[in-house]
Amino acid sequence: MMEQRVRDTRVPVESMALIDAFLETMVAERGAAERTRLAYRADLEDFARWCAPLSLSDVSRSKVQAYFADQGRAGISARTQARRLSCFKQFARFMLQMGVRADELTAGQVSPRYHSGLPHPLSEDEVKRLLGKGTCGHADLRRDLLSRVALEMLYTTGLRISELLSLPANCVRHRGGMLPVRGKGGRERLVPFSSAAREAAEALLAYDAILDSPWLFSGRNPRKPLTRQGFDKILYACAVKAGLDPQRVSPHVLRHSFATHLLNRGADLRALQVLLGHADITTTQIYTQVMTERLKEAVKQHHPLGRDSGAETEETGA
Repeated sequence: MMEQRVRDTRVPVESMALIDAFLETMVAERGAAERTRLAYRADLEDFARWCAPLSLSDVSRSKVQAYFADQGRAGISARTQARRLSCFKQFARFMLQMGVRADELTAGQVSPRYHSGLPHPLSEDEVKRLLGKGTCGHADLRRDLLSRVALEMLYTTGLRISELLSLPANCVRHRGGMLPVRGKGGRERLVPFSSAAREAAEALLAYDAILDSPWLFSGRNPRKPLTRQGFDKILYACAVKAGLDPQRVSPHVLRHSFATHLLNRGADLRALQVLLGHADITTTQIYTQVMTERLKEAVKQHHPLGRDSGAETEETGA
């Protein structure tokens, strides 16, 4: 079901119709989540307003180039520009496939370069401290049970926070020690999870039995899951209790720590791709780039001829 919205009169009617059709196709063919649709709509409508009164079916490639030049002058980050171009390319292919245009609108448009750095992972010792405390020290027993389950699952499965908070109450009863997860685009996968996570989840479910909630992590209203904002408050308290900087502890950092620690211990990149729910192996390969930089830094810092060795590696490509 498409999101409810108010008509933006600054966007030409024909452009709005094309955007609506594109988003409906994304839902039908890719199971695009509402968050994705809203982001794509915002990007496309911004471009449509900029091009008005021309319709998106009539704008030229030079118009696209002028738009991104204007974005740069306005101080829009390279990361945001790259994301918008990715959206436009998909929209351009859609118009080409639908016969709206005879050419691809974004052909030849170069994506802005930016540093796609990942957050710095927690060390294995820091994760042990976080899990060792296990709770946020709150007087509310349920909140402590919930935080223990969430921490165990985030680190031992590498789930996205959206995947974690949407887990149904019966998920831990799946046979074979595997957790059924519905990820981006509605794609499903099975992820192994620890016995400690299962035991903690069962304790939480037993405590919540009277609520009869369909969610493993239910919110104040048992019929709805815990919100991201509510979870962030719990994680903040857990980090403080473990003596860690709360700014360094987030669901994404725990997911990144999960992936990094697996690779450090010899995990296969393809296996990691499946565990993380990446549709494309190239998304997973960024972890190998991060590890390469870390290895270079280790040689520079600890090898007797580290600086010479590092310089030589870059020059020879060895």
